[in-house]
Amino acid sequence: MITARAFAGKRYCVLGLARSGMAVAESLLASGAELTAWDRRGEPREMLASRATIADPLEIDLTGFEAIVVSPGVPLNSHPLTEKAARAGVPIIGDIELFAQARTELPPHKVIGITGTNGKSTTTALVHHLLETAGVPARMGGNIGVPILGEAPLERADDNNGVYVLELSSYQIDLTFSLACDAAALINVTPDHLDRYASFGAYSTSKARLFAMQEPGQFAVFGCDDAPTSAAQQAEAARREPGRAICVDVSTWADHQAEWPSLQGPHNLQNATIAAALVQEIGLTREDVLRGLASFGGLPHRMERVANSKGILFINDSKATNPASTAPALAAFPPEGGHPRIHWICGGLPKEDNLEECAPFLGNVACAYTIGEAGAMFADILGPAVKVERCEMMVEAVRRAIEGARSGDVVMLSPACASFDQFRDYESRGESFREIIAGFGFDGKSAA
Repeated sequence: MITARAFAGKRYCVLGLARSGMAVAESLLASGAELTAWDRRGEPREMLASRATIADPLEIDLTGFEAIVVSPGVPLNSHPLTEKAARAGVPIIGDIELFAQARTELPPHKVIGITGTNGKSTTTALVHHLLETAGVPARMGGNIGVPILGEAPLERADDNNGVYVLELSSYQIDLTFSLACDAAALINVTPDHLDRYASFGAYSTSKARLFAMQEPGQFAVFGCDDAPTSAAQQAEAARREPGRAICVDVSTWADHQAEWPSLQGPHNLQNATIAAALVQEIGLTREDVLRGLASFGGLPHRMERVANSKGILFINDSKATNPASTAPALAAFPPEGGHPRIHWICGGLPKEDNLEECAPFLGNVACAYTIGEAGAMFADILGPAVKVERCEMMVEAVRRAIEGARSGDVVMLSPACASFDQFRDYESRGESFREIIAGFGFDGKSAA
């Protein structure tokens, strides 16, 4: 794990002991800090009881604490701890800020930070893959995989510095104040998580803070396809040297996309181009990038090819929890010979009451199969434009999609909704999709 002598002897309070919170607690304890910790659940409290003070920060005097470290899931816009900490003059930070503070004690390294509403997990994993494929030591963390403080620190390297690759949500950026990334990316900004922000503008501002923490000579790349991302790029370009805050140019890589089986569709072309810009800033060559893009296997539940059997391709895009993230999936499979190919399974717990961002790509849809709480609403919206079958449950939707599909078609789960009406999370929804496909006798071994 990553530790720092700078934390030794100081008092910290950790609120929330899930993955990131427990990694923070272990890092602080290993660094010699004095720890107070709290979680509503008894099990994580018991795990730390012999090494830390177990107390709710709302019920203790906060005087003398260096910081309160909260998990990103704590809603600070409504949590009473925000006001109490402010009165006590104690900052509220997150694990990424602790990592930023620990950097001076780590061997020479670089940091790449990636944020955006959609595509940041794929882009982060792709950057990590490109670096490792090129022989550059790298660690990946943040909002993906192992929390960064739980990762083994990169060792000192004589030939080139290692790279920490961080996926950063807006919640994590809100709790970070001194992370100056050597290279950073904003993929896009679309409405999401608005229960935590006063407005869409406030959410956009949160994303842009990642770049305000950079020095003017450091590098940033932006998707620029939406107004907030374009505005962030323009603001950063105005304070930086020429070429240090750029809009991505997908034309520089478009001719090679057919060589990347796990990176199809216009959104993945943008993800790949942003990843390429980031790693080329670190020192990779174009040949390094092309080799890595061709061998990237993709991420589960993100345009994941789970089966390609009996002439039908099955795509698990369960991570598409809003219309903006589903739209590129629909764009990825245009008609062949004038025949729409996509059998689209959509629905769940809606985040929006429309599918406007999907509308330009409905000509690619042979039939939509609506499920979940949004099923009836989506059926009404889609009915005038495409064939619709109301299914309610996923197993029924998959069965009907298989019956309707012909060789060359695509059966795609891309819900444009959250999962919580019928599933624990988007992962369990995607796993269910896989299991149902297997139950109908479709072999996923040839999915690649």
